[in-house]
Amino acid sequence: MPPAAVSVATLPRRALLLIPAFLPAFACTDGGVNLFSIQDDKDLGAQVHEEILADPATYPLVDENDAVDAYGHLYRIRDQILDSGEVALVDEFEWNVYLIDDDETLNAFAAPGGYLYIYSGLMRYLDEEDHFAGVMGHEIAHADERHSTQQLTKIYGISTLVGVILGEDPGLAAEIAAALVSLSFSRQDEAEADEDSVYYLCETVYAANGTAGFFEKLTEEGSVEIPEFLSTHPSSESRVEDINALAEQLGCSTELWDGADWPGVIATLP
Repeated sequence: MPPAAVSVATLPRRALLLIPAFLPAFACTDGGVNLFSIQDDKDLGAQVHEEILADPATYPLVDENDAVDAYGHLYRIRDQILDSGEVALVDEFEWNVYLIDDDETLNAFAAPGGYLYIYSGLMRYLDEEDHFAGVMGHEIAHADERHSTQQLTKIYGISTLVGVILGEDPGLAAEIAAALVSLSFSRQDEAEADEDSVYYLCETVYAANGTAGFFEKLTEEGSVEIPEFLSTHPSSESRVEDINALAEQLGCSTELWDGADWPGVIATLP
């Protein structure tokens, strides 16, 4: 007898996320086509990171040796998310985190391959560690779902990006790095990253709706300029509603972690 058919509905969520990695040619979603392999994501991310390192005026990265405690907190929060069991590419990417010393900028972005960049201004803006964990989870989701290479393919085309990966056009790698800072994702990509952040945080010490706390503050402080990386996102109000609804649907805790000392974390920033 042939083996019984397996319903996709019965597969664990993490297994569903991994399915595209095993497709023979490419992954295609409603958000677009991604012709890159996991290794391509890693290679492109490495090229972009080299360009970021070479431009300290634009990207004033904090040396880990000069901010051991600050990086320790970033790694601790990152590891809570990666240990959730919900990050599909947890073992494929390095998930490096870099702190950018810029207190005037509310931003964070993820490069392909799991390179995460956090601006000090964003950390200082947030009131709770749970809210920051939600934002970090959101950026991890963009890398995990490989949204960046999908969007970059739309902008630059597959042949151009392959040339960057092969080192044939190093100048364009710098342009791509700049594009990632304010890369516009589709509404579907943003909703997916918000949803993933709930799944991630649900399995941690943090409130599963941590990301909503960031959007709530933006809504309350309407005079605050919307960060570039949120400029084309759905409205903050609708995202808060959707995040909270999913957390409730999943039965996840939405209580702030009582072991957090966010002011203490901020005090470690340079």
